[in-house]
Amino acid sequence: MAEKLFLWPDGTPGALGDESEDRPTLTPYLLEGESLSACVIVCPGGGYARRAPHESEPIARWLNSVGIAACVLDYRVAPYRHPQPLHDVQRAVRIVRQRAQEWRIDPQRVGVLGFSAGGHLAASAATLFDASDPSATGAVARQSSRPDAAILCYPVITFSGAFAHSGSCKNLLGETPDPENMHKLSMENAVTAQTPPVFLWHTSDDTAVPVENALVFAQALRRHGVKYELHVFPTGRHGLGLAEDQPAVRQWTELCANWLREIGFAG
Repeated sequence: MAEKLFLWPDGTPGALGDESEDRPTLTPYLLEGESLSACVIVCPGGGYARRAPHESEPIARWLNSVGIAACVLDYRVAPYRHPQPLHDVQRAVRIVRQRAQEWRIDPQRVGVLGFSAGGHLAASAATLFDASDPSATGAVARQSSRPDAAILCYPVITFSGAFAHSGSCKNLLGETPDPENMHKLSMENAVTAQTPPVFLWHTSDDTAVPVENALVFAQALRRHGVKYELHVFPTGRHGLGLAEDQPAVRQWTELCANWLREIGFAG
C-alpha cells in the first residue's frame, strides 16, 4: 500500500475534529525510472457522503499501467460542505506540482479524474481554479491549482432542474442550499475558455445520475471552445468504475488511454 500524505500536515483549515475523516490525504502511486511522467489525481465517488474503494486504488493502478503516475485523493465528505472538498482538490493539485521534481512528474501535465460526485469535484477543479501566486505563503500555496486535463466518469454536474443529483447537492450544500451556490456549483455554468481539455463518459440508462449531466457539460465546453471527447454507452448501472464485468463499457479505459496519448499525457 502506498503511503498516505496529509494535505495539511500542520492542521487542516476548517477541520471539525482530529479524526482520520477530518484530515484529507493524498496517496501517490508513482512510476519507476528517471523520465518525467504525467500525473492524474483520482477523486472517487460517493455522493459527497463517502468515497468508493473500487474507484480509488484500482484506478491509480490502471493509470500506472498506461504510463501515468497517479494520486488518490481522500477529500472531505459530509458533514463537511462546500468549499472544503474544493479546497482539498485544489491543494492536491498544488502539492503534486510542488513535489514534481521529487516524484519525477512534469508539473505541466497534472490532471484530475473523478467518478460521480468525484466527477463533480474534478469538474470543479477544472473550472474553479486559482493561478499561481508568487506572493503566497509557503511553497505549496504558490503553485497553480489549475489542472491540465480532466476525466469525468458518469459525473454529477448540475444541481438545477430535472437532472440534478439531489443527494450530492444536499451533502455538499446543506438541506436548504442557497440558490446562488446551486447555480455556481452547477458546473455547466462554470466553464470558461480557460477550462482544460476534458474526457467524459456516461451510460445512457444511468438511473442514479442521468446522462444529461455529461451532455450539458459537453455543451458548455463546446460553447467555450474547450476541446473534449464524449462517450455515451447504451447501457450500464451507475458506479461501474473500471467496468471489468461490462465488455461494452470497459472500453472506456482504452478510449481514455488513447485520449491521454493524444493530449501528450501518456507515451
